Amino acid sequence: MDLLSRLLALMPVAGKLDVRCHFGAPWRIDQSAADAREIRYHVLLSGRAIVEDSHGAPTALQAGDIVLFPSGSPHVLHDGSGAEPAPADKRLEHGITVETNTGEGAAADVLCGRFLLPAVPQRLLRENLPARLVVHSAREGSSVPERLVRLIALLRDEAYEAAPGSVSLVNHLSGALFALTLRYASDTDAPPRGLLALAQRPRLQPAIDAMFETPGKAWTLPELAELCHMSRATFARHFDEAIGRSASDVLTDIRMTLAGRMLAQGNQPVAEIGEFVGYQSDAAFQRGFKRHVGMTPAQWRSLAREGNAPALAE
Repeated sequence: MDLLSRLLALMPVAGKLDVRCHFGAPWRIDQSAADAREIRYHVLLSGRAIVEDSHGAPTALQAGDIVLFPSGSPHVLHDGSGAEPAPADKRLEHGITVETNTGEGAAADVLCGRFLLPAVPQRLLRENLPARLVVHSAREGSSVPERLVRLIALLRDEAYEAAPGSVSLVNHLSGALFALTLRYASDTDAPPRGLLALAQRPRLQPAIDAMFETPGKAWTLPELAELCHMSRATFARHFDEAIGRSASDVLTDIRMTLAGRMLAQGNQPVAEIGEFVGYQSDAAFQRGFKRHVGMTPAQWRSLAREGNAPALAE
């Protein structure tokens, strides 16, 4: 199984469309910081836009572009004019919220939604993705697969038509959008650092496979390097170049993600879960989980079942 498939199997992501915006310039969309288990996204269906946040220079978007914010940071989309945005109002059409304004300038259509993350520690996902990820799907010479372009077109059609069942369809398509966006980003010539870059390192795949398949084994760096037919130093260098973190760190992330899911979804004793993910004693697992997540396994289990499990320790 490839890295992206493993990640999505361990952390299945759903989608939810919040609003379809149909604006005329001047317009502006202000988004506050996302909740702990959400990644906000925007798809620019038509027109042009500028996206700004604290993680880099403003970026120009055009029709077909997708932007998502794994960091959960607040951000702004606007028409680029700098003018005071025209007044806007919202209405509900067949279950889909539509926002329009009175601007008479260049038109833009934007889908604004959220990717909903499961009740597992999110460090494996969030710390290995860029703070802001932009995919240009329809630009001249773009190497984005046609299926992503078709998916965006289908999202647009369902959101525009607002036919019976469109809300459910759009939300399911949003989940697929997350997977295809990450696939495309990891297939580019210069993918972002982290898991997306690691996916381009086939020589490291045996070690990644081993960590996902047998997270409970007491893996050592020499053992992982041997699986990849590398020396310890070469393996460590390749890993650091790709992800900026050690193999041991990633193994801990995998273990804690799996433990968090088991705590949320099952009834196994805490000590049994700790042993399954590689801890020789309950005390060691308790310490490791609290250090990684910010609370004890029992506290996590209780909050996760109430729907309040946080993404990361404060």
